[in-house]
Amino acid sequence: MFDFYIFIFKIESMSLLIAGFINRFLLCVEMTDSSLLNSELNLQQEEELYQQLLLQTMGQMQTENPDSKVIRPQPGMCVKTVSEPDKQKVFINICQSHSVPPPPELSKEELVELLQSDDPSGYRVPMSLGEPHTEVDNSSQGCTAYDVVINQDFFQKCQKDPLFHQFIILVSVEGLENKYSLELSRDWKVLKNRKFLGSVSEQNIRTKSRPVIEELQPEESQATPAKRPDFTLLVEPPTGDPEHLIAEIRLPGLPSSRSLVLDVGEDRLVLTARPSLFHLDIFHPFLVDQENSVAQYNRSTQILTVTMPVVSS
Repeated sequence: MFDFYIFIFKIESMSLLIAGFINRFLLCVEMTDSSLLNSELNLQQEEELYQQLLLQTMGQMQTENPDSKVIRPQPGMCVKTVSEPDKQKVFINICQSHSVPPPPELSKEELVELLQSDDPSGYRVPMSLGEPHTEVDNSSQGCTAYDVVINQDFFQKCQKDPLFHQFIILVSVEGLENKYSLELSRDWKVLKNRKFLGSVSEQNIRTKSRPVIEELQPEESQATPAKRPDFTLLVEPPTGDPEHLIAEIRLPGLPSSRSLVLDVGEDRLVLTARPSLFHLDIFHPFLVDQENSVAQYNRSTQILTVTMPVVSS
C-alpha cells in the first residue's frame, strides 16, 4: 500500500540552494537526456492486460479497506540520477493526479523568500511516495525506479517556471531519501523525450490514519473553540540515532481518556478532546511507525503520553 505522505521540506544548506538553482537553470538544456526512448512499445498489449488485472485487484483492496483509495496517476516527467556512494542508476517518475491535494498557494517571490529563510519546513508539499520497482534501461541494464505523485495543478505550475521545476525535483528527491534512507546525487537529469520509466500503475493510497484512541462517547456540539494544549516532544535516546519519539500532552481538567480521539500519521499527530476541550494538530520531525504507536493517559497527572517508534530520521 502507498501511504499518503506529507513531506516536511528540509534543506541542510539553504544559503547554497539559490545559487544551485541559478546554475542549474543555465545548464538545464545540457542536462536533458534522450537516451531512453520507447523501450516498452513491444509490450503494450501485455501491459494493457496486466493493468486490467491490477485494476480489478486494487478495486478489491479498496473495498476491503475503506480508509484507502485507488488512484491512477498521469505521467509527468522522469528524472535520472544515481545513488550514493555506489553510483547505481535511479529514476524518479514524478507523476500527477487530482486525487493528491495541492500545497498552499505560493508565489515565486514567496518561494525565494522561503528558500532563504532559517525555517523552510513551514511549507509542505503533499505527495505519495511509491515503493521501489526494478526496471531495465535502454542499455539493458537493471536500475531502480520510484514513483512520486503530486497534485496535477501544482505539477503544471512547476512546469511553467524553472524555479518551481527544480524545487519539486528537489522535494521529491529529499522525500525519497527521508522515507527510504537513501542518498541520491543532486546532479540529476530530466529525460527530454520520456515522461515515465516502466509502466504507469494504479496506486492504493491511504486517506486517513488509524485511530489509536477510539471515541467512546457520542459527539456533542461545540459551543466554544477548543484550546491548544501544552505539549513536549522527546527523543529516545537523547543522543545518537533516534528510536522513539515521545509526545507528552498536558490535558488539565480531563477526567479520563474516554473523550479523546487520537490519530497518528507517519509525520503528523492530531488529538481532539470532546466536547470542545482541546485540539492539537502538529507535524513531528521524524517518520514514525504509526501502526505500532501506543498512547497512555495518566489521570493523576492528566498527561497523555504517545510513544511512536521512529522509522526514519
